[in-house]
Amino acid sequence: MTPADRFRAAVDRRDHAALDDLFTDDIRFYSPVKFTPFEGKPMVLGLFGVLLRTFEDFRYIGDYTGTAQTSTDGSSADSAVLLFRAKAGGKEIHGVDLLHFDDDGRIKEFTVMVRPQSAVHALSEAVLAGLVEDGLVPAPSAQ
Repeated sequence: MTPADRFRAAVDRRDHAALDDLFTDDIRFYSPVKFTPFEGKPMVLGLFGVLLRTFEDFRYIGDYTGTAQTSTDGSSADSAVLLFRAKAGGKEIHGVDLLHFDDDGRIKEFTVMVRPQSAVHALSEAVLAGLVEDGLVPAPSAQ
């Protein structure tokens, strides 16, 4: 089973412990709604907890594998692109997960891209609320 297959299976089962084993300690997660990445296994695992309960009808519908240059250090790494469909906040989402693996097959960099813009907005609001609720980020201040 490839690292991408192990990841897909963990997401399908909503298996948080399996995700813990699949991430490097210094994983970086690039979100479509935040310029700087979420960094480190504790933060990314917390984020996945929020994502797994935010997405409705989440399903992977395809994949591509190969190599790609990482954002972190520009090195080439084994990679997989996983295509997905889901709903969040009543909006249909089309997206891709781009996974970069280390030499041990663990995910060291994770990038998510979604469309359309209305779905990005709905997802952003739902994820922020979940992150605040779980104490992973402070509540935004009123302006």
